[in-house]
Amino acid sequence: MELIRGLHNLRDKHRGCVATIGNFDGVHLGHQKVLDQVKEQAQLHNLPSVVIIFEPQPREFFAGNDAPPRLTRFDEKVRLLEKQGVDRVLCLTFNSRLRAMSAQAFVDELLLNGLKVKHFVVGDDFRFGCDRSGDYTMLEAAGHAHGFSVEHTHTFEIEDQRVSSTRIRESLMRGDFELSERLLGRPYTVTGRVVHGQKLGRQLGVPTANVRMHRFRCPLQGVYTVLARVQGRDYPAICNVGMRPTVNGRLPVLEAHLFDIDQQLYGQLMQVRFLHFLRPEKRFDGLDALKTQINFDLDLAREWFALQAGAKPISGSEQI
Repeated sequence: MELIRGLHNLRDKHRGCVATIGNFDGVHLGHQKVLDQVKEQAQLHNLPSVVIIFEPQPREFFAGNDAPPRLTRFDEKVRLLEKQGVDRVLCLTFNSRLRAMSAQAFVDELLLNGLKVKHFVVGDDFRFGCDRSGDYTMLEAAGHAHGFSVEHTHTFEIEDQRVSSTRIRESLMRGDFELSERLLGRPYTVTGRVVHGQKLGRQLGVPTANVRMHRFRCPLQGVYTVLARVQGRDYPAICNVGMRPTVNGRLPVLEAHLFDIDQQLYGQLMQVRFLHFLRPEKRFDGLDALKTQINFDLDLAREWFALQAGAKPISGSEQI
């Protein structure tokens, strides 16, 4: 799969395609049905399939920290789109220039001159251009005038409700990981490189593998039992996601303590699959109180894993 960053990087070889556009946050089962439509049409037209996404996502541009947390980091989203068999991903920087682009300029610069789209798959409620002035009817008219076709996306429902990123986000916040897995078509995971931290966990006798979240705001916050996959192997673990208020943390961090492992993990790619919510993140009156709570959390986590061992398998995260 080819990742193209920005309109300015489009070349002659990129012109002529079947495309769709959206946030594709989570690349859930609803998204996958849309991608199936795109790939089917791409095969019929004998053209490459293209997914157009934004970075940052439009709501993040407008709302900043008040925007909903993402399900997937940018690199995870790209990796998931690649697994779906997409030929190309075009990532547009959502900035003041793009926000001010008129609907007609969107059609001219992106669909016609940029990609020479032959077939476009979008929702019938899709809006585009400055002040969301463009709509499906305008796209159909442009298609008739310039020789491309437009197709509705198909709504995909589970339990009589539309599968959406919002619904998955809400299920994660409730700790309903079974529902989120059904909606995503896979377990919910967060993946990142293990980095050096403050070494505070080691001082407390509970060393952690840390993943910085950078600009990514995870929809989860608190302490969880998880499976941490490193170098192709799953380790039962306990994980905290949040700001670490007891030690005045300023940036969100994922910290995982892996059971039954004694090796350095710095620089390794770690995938964390969330299994069970233990408690919310909170501030403690000093490190002694924090250590007491951590030991209590560890006991709860080990007890949970022991109960699950006789109930059902919990392995099976996607390979990283």
